[in-house]
Amino acid sequence: MLEFKEEDIVAEKEQVRYSVEDGIATVTIDRPERKNALSVEAMNGLTDAWDRVETDASVRAIILTSADCGVFCAGLDLKQAAEIRARDGVDILTLMRDPMQHAMRKVSKPIIAAMTGSLMAGGMMLALRCDLRIGLRGTRAGITEVKMGRGSPWAVPMLWMVPQPLLMEMVLTGETIAIERLAEHGFVNSLEDTPKAVRERALELARKIVEGAPLSVKAAKASVLAAMDLGLAQGLVAAERLHQEAYASLDAIEGPKAFAEKRKPVWQGR
Repeated sequence: MLEFKEEDIVAEKEQVRYSVEDGIATVTIDRPERKNALSVEAMNGLTDAWDRVETDASVRAIILTSADCGVFCAGLDLKQAAEIRARDGVDILTLMRDPMQHAMRKVSKPIIAAMTGSLMAGGMMLALRCDLRIGLRGTRAGITEVKMGRGSPWAVPMLWMVPQPLLMEMVLTGETIAIERLAEHGFVNSLEDTPKAVRERALELARKIVEGAPLSVKAAKASVLAAMDLGLAQGLVAAERLHQEAYASLDAIEGPKAFAEKRKPVWQGR
């Protein structure tokens, strides 16, 4: 079990900022001097953030973004990786509690990526783990691991998001492509002209999610992910099971009632 000194915990908190307002948690990678690269501290800080949003009942949606520097996330901190290998003789991933960020996919609340710059390698990993993605026009994206002798097993879910030939091109060549090309294939929900506009669009989507019935939103996300995992036939069965709680809830009564009374529904999440 990896142990952290007090100063390590402080550094971890500084590299990933966390805030909540009006039911929306904002998780910010704050390493602009390193192009928001994923250090051990930053990666473990993200893992902590997913634990927080999942256990905080007040959080209904999450925005993942980063400090402005032209790059949303440059991927793994290769400089730190080389230092750790030289000093300790171990791979940097062994010091990360969740190096592939599997916890992101287990978060029951929608995560929106506000990508205010280019993204590559681990930055792409974070983006595809999100449920919605807002990009910045004129930026680029890539799965660059083959250029560094690393790997991208996390890229498999992109088979359900973009055409297979495009994914093959990205994982085999390691070249970056224009974010506009990914948007054409639906990987990015929308493109904006400035980092500020990217965050504003992400916030707009988050607010719309918060306005929805909590149990219905939860079941909707879980159903889509279940279908990806199980395929069509089993996915439909799982989706019906996942929605049972929503159909049997007080919110299922409140929704039609509010519509009939021409007022905004008051959700109870039960």
